[in-house]
Amino acid sequence: MADLSERPRAPILRATVVVMQLMSIVLFAGGLWLAVLGGSIYYVIAGVALAVTSWLLMRRSALALWVYAALLLGTLIWAIWEVGLDFWSLAPRGDILVPLGVWLLFPFITWHLSPGWRTARRALGVGVVASIVVLGVSLSSDRVAIAGKLPQSTPIADLAAAPAKADWTAYGSTGAGTRYSDLAGITRDNAKDLKLAWEFQTGDHKGPDDPDEFTNEATPLKVGDLLYTCSPHQIVFALEAATGQLRWKFDPQIQHNKSFQHMTCRGVAYHETASGAVTADGAPAPSECPKRIFLPTDDGRLFALDAATGKPCDGFGDHGQIDLKEGNEIKTVGYYEGTSPPVVTDKVLIMAGAVIDNYSDKVPSGAIRGFDIYTGKLIWAFDAGNPDPNEMPSATHHFTPGSPNAWTVASVDEKLGLVYEPLGSSSPDIWAGHRTPDEERYDSAMVALDIATGKLRWSFQNVHHDLWDMDMPSQPSLMDLHQGNDVVPAIYIPAKTGNIFVLDRRDGHQLVPAPERPVPQGAASGDHTAPTQPFSDLSFRPQKMLTEAQMWGSTMFDQLICRVKFKRLRYEGPFTPPSEQGTLVFPGDFGMFEWGGIAVDPRRQIAIANPQSIPFISRLVPRGKDNPAAPDAAHPPGTEVGVQPMYGAPYGVDLGIFLSPFHIPCMAPPWGSLAALDLKTNKIVWQHRVGTIRDSSPLPLPFKLGVPMLGGPMVTAGGVAFLTGTMDNYIRAFDVEDGRLLWQDRLPAGGQSTPMTYEAGGTQYVVTVAGGHGSFGTKLGDYVRAYAVKQ
Repeated sequence: MADLSERPRAPILRATVVVMQLMSIVLFAGGLWLAVLGGSIYYVIAGVALAVTSWLLMRRSALALWVYAALLLGTLIWAIWEVGLDFWSLAPRGDILVPLGVWLLFPFITWHLSPGWRTARRALGVGVVASIVVLGVSLSSDRVAIAGKLPQSTPIADLAAAPAKADWTAYGSTGAGTRYSDLAGITRDNAKDLKLAWEFQTGDHKGPDDPDEFTNEATPLKVGDLLYTCSPHQIVFALEAATGQLRWKFDPQIQHNKSFQHMTCRGVAYHETASGAVTADGAPAPSECPKRIFLPTDDGRLFALDAATGKPCDGFGDHGQIDLKEGNEIKTVGYYEGTSPPVVTDKVLIMAGAVIDNYSDKVPSGAIRGFDIYTGKLIWAFDAGNPDPNEMPSATHHFTPGSPNAWTVASVDEKLGLVYEPLGSSSPDIWAGHRTPDEERYDSAMVALDIATGKLRWSFQNVHHDLWDMDMPSQPSLMDLHQGNDVVPAIYIPAKTGNIFVLDRRDGHQLVPAPERPVPQGAASGDHTAPTQPFSDLSFRPQKMLTEAQMWGSTMFDQLICRVKFKRLRYEGPFTPPSEQGTLVFPGDFGMFEWGGIAVDPRRQIAIANPQSIPFISRLVPRGKDNPAAPDAAHPPGTEVGVQPMYGAPYGVDLGIFLSPFHIPCMAPPWGSLAALDLKTNKIVWQHRVGTIRDSSPLPLPFKLGVPMLGGPMVTAGGVAFLTGTMDNYIRAFDVEDGRLLWQDRLPAGGQSTPMTYEAGGTQYVVTVAGGHGSFGTKLGDYVRAYAVKQ
């Protein structure tokens, strides 16, 4: 063998040495920081091993391959010890080191090394092959999935015998909020044959004066031969259900303003005058507008439209509209927004709305109001922050500023005479030292109100003294639970915490235990925390605390940064109080459940849910002369992330998702899944990650990680569940029995909405709105799409 000094120059080897030296510096420095914080010492060891390897390579010693082989095998053992055989958790621990190990095996490296390089190369080869084998084995199964099948059961006889309903008449199918259809034309056998039947584009696009939170979250309604939907600027469209052709549209002429916190429409409501109907005052119902569409708007108005023509109903309010800002002392446009459709009953229209979050304690009230459904006359109010919640506004009394609001969709049981309103917290959300006992009474609670009077029948508080924006986000689902010969009217309440609270909807007593458990203490100056919080026995919440080992990244380098960030934050488990240090909030502000809710099949007594889990960071910013905690230029007052001022509190707050430097979640996937619940046993039967990073990564990678989502599932009697809310642009159909994917189709924009289904001309259609979500980062669009199985 020739002397080493006589060998040709090795530019590739020298470049490799330089790269490894840089890697060793980063790993050692970052690893030392992590170790000082009490974290893993692996990165210090890896940094030293890389430094030694690069030094030996520079000296052209074959020992370099032995040292690197030891590093690779040591990393493999450490990785399995930390996370087991979970591919996506193992990947960032080896996606740099393993390819680099392969690189070192090539002749243009080994040819330059000292005698003994062949044996050293074999040792390194063993390390590389072992790593690849472990990764291959970890791909063979999903360690976090629950593989199961729903038990075969006979549908409840009285429900199964009822004729299928061809329409979808309310946001959640009916006022019960089940997101269920008893149509069975689309089945697990023919779902694969679904094709695009028609497509409609609204023409409503984001303008330069619109806020970041520009989104179409609508679930259309279908009544008779028409489909009713709305777009972000609350323009209503009536489409022919069989063809998608436009019949009419109504534009309320919403002001475009960046200070609006949202520019969205979740849907409209429908009412049909029954024979012999009377107004709330007992007068005969008017003949005008026998079928009505109700539209709330972001600028605080409520319209009643003729469902046949789209023209305002002149006898309702002021020539077809009500100003929902009335009764409030603060009437700033955009501070009170009607983003969700109202509740419709035979005589009373019940309207709640969203109040601007985390901006100030001087904001409009979140009072819930009942109006005469024909005239628009105010009948009652429920102002949760008032010692007398039913006190009506007058010349001498306004609703309570910042009173807890019900921004999401409510449910109704007209037989019991109750409406179920999910409440948020008093404003601001993240510091609550100034809240009064009256304001705290119904914070983040479900309140059951009498439809006729607005008086409280019962309430259930999901979070005590809420400091985390853990409001009640979802429309609850009502279902009669059959237990032997007994039938219990139940209400299922999904919460941001991942809990699903199950109560008797007559009186609010618990059907599934939700015991109070101690939670972390130590609130910021001037505030306090509740000593305990309720934890439902039916829940998707994480059963263990997050650990440093669960920190993630696309490479070992951003994973290291995430581990350092994690160790620097305050985190003692769920309900760790916000802090100046910065608190890790998990589940985060998005919540494990959001406004999409769950889908319930009352015939089979099952539910389909799509929980997600993304940690947030909540960092309190002390207010001072040089630090007013005002919104920054990138995040104006109309956003819900970035610096929020919380005027009236001694702190502002900086809110954001816990992300790596590459803007991917610092927590290992899955971040979103689809699951089935057996409501007879309250068990999760199956759960699988859903969604890819195809539309959220720099390259269109179809990796199925399980992604965040906004929008809920829909389930049918045909045994098929549909979902569109994932961060990748897809509509998907799943087998209800075991969660198997039956069909999917690419959407032209983000599908952050909840799909619905109906029948027209003997054909079952599935419709979804693909409008995207500005602050969620999905592609914006203006599409309404209908799918059907071609006959």
